Order: sequence, then C-alpha cells, then structure tokens
Amino acid sequence: MQTIKVLFLDRDGTINRDSGSYISSKEQIELIDRADEAIALARNAGFRIVVVTNQAGIARGITTVEEVEEVNRYLYDLLAVRNAHYDQCYFCPSHPDYPHPEYDRYIDFRKPATGMVDLAISDFLKEGFEVDRSASFFIGDKTVDIECGLRAGLRPVLVRTGHNEEALCYQRNIIPEFVADDLYQAVTGYILPGG
Repeated sequence: MQTIKVLFLDRDGTINRDSGSYISSKEQIELIDRADEAIALARNAGFRIVVVTNQAGIARGITTVEEVEEVNRYLYDLLAVRNAHYDQCYFCPSHPDYPHPEYDRYIDFRKPATGMVDLAISDFLKEGFEVDRSASFFIGDKTVDIECGLRAGLRPVLVRTGHNEEALCYQRNIIPEFVADDLYQAVTGYILPGG
C-alpha cells in the first residue's frame, strides 16, 4: 500500500476570504492572496489536498446543501486554473444549537471533532493509500481547526487570515505547531522546507 501525505485545509478564512457571514453563493468566493499558489506548491511537492469545512449555515437554514456544493465546485474550478485543485472536500452541515433530523447524525463531523478527517483517511484507504499522519498537516484560522488537527494526530498550523484566533489558541492551551500570516507563508515558510 502506498503511503501519502495530506494537507487538510479549512475553507473560509484559510483559502478564501471569510465574509463574516455564511457563504451561500459563488459570487461571495474571493481567494486569499497567493492561496492558490500555495496549494499548487504543496501539490507539486507530493501532498494530497483535502478541504474540511464546518457549514452550520445549512442546519440554521441560512444556506442549503446544494448551495454549499455549488460553492465548493466553483472553488475547485477556481483553484484548478493554477493546478491547485483539491482531491477531496468534506463539509459538516450540523450545529449543536440547531437540531435537525437530517443533519444531527453528522455532529461528530463538526470540527473540532475529527469525523471529516477520519472519513477522508478512510476514503483514501479504500483507494489503496495510507495517510501518514505524522507527515500531514491541518491548516486553519480558528481554534477548532488546531484542536481538530491535534486530535487527529496531524501537525496543526494556524493562519492569521480569517478569524486569526492566535490569542485564543494560547489562552485555551490549544497550541499550533506553527503560526503563519497566511496559507502561502505556512506552505513556503514551514511545510515545504521540511518543518
């Protein structure tokens, strides 16, 4: 079985700008400067790319599964222009404060829980690839991203774009392995040189 390394990426605030509200249309997607370049460099270095994103706007009735899937497809196409497309994308529609008969079964997928990461690793395994967690990273802009990465046995990196919860991470003793100004600096300044 072939071993692979994976870059797990949060979406809003890490790859694209976080609008401050739930993104429900492709018109709201704006890439963060050089995010596509960073992903392309990681792909060229042999990383698989997996997007994992909480999308509680679905449970809250602000957006729909179809709208989130359309936004994800648009993001894929946008990144593909720079050979920065992702291999897999997972999203969690549930929220503990907004019970929903259809989405509550996904509650273990909501970051900081590791359901989406576990599913990605399981899906890779079905294709004959074993994920080397010790060589794989989780990059995000929130404390939940860092906590999810730590719980999943990945190497967590916080970016200062989006919500930039650097102070909150340290306050809660959820410590990233590295803090970068943005995804490009995370990849070029830490992950690719060998960390």
